[in-house]
Amino acid sequence: MSSKINASGQDSSDQRTVRTPQNENKLSGSIVLFVSIMALFFGAIYSLSFLTLGNPWPMAACLVLFALAFWIPQTIWGRSDSAGEH
Repeated sequence: MSSKINASGQDSSDQRTVRTPQNENKLSGSIVLFVSIMALFFGAIYSLSFLTLGNPWPMAACLVLFALAFWIPQTIWGRSDSAGEH
C-alpha cells in the first residue's frame, strides 16, 4: 500500500504523506520508548525492596513510577485520539 494518496484514493506524488501504521514510528524511536518505559516500570518494582512499615516513601515512589509507566505511553505517545482517522 502506498503512503501517498489523494482525495480519490489514487496514488499521487504531489499530495501530502498519510501516516499509516506501517510508517508511523521508526524502529529506533520505538526501542527508545520501550526501554525508557520499562525502566520506569522496573524502577517501580525495585522501589518496593526498600518498603518497610516505618517508611512509606518507597510505596509512594512505586505508585508514581508505575502510574507514569502507563500514563506516558497512553497519553503522550499513544493513539488514544485517533479513533476517527481511518
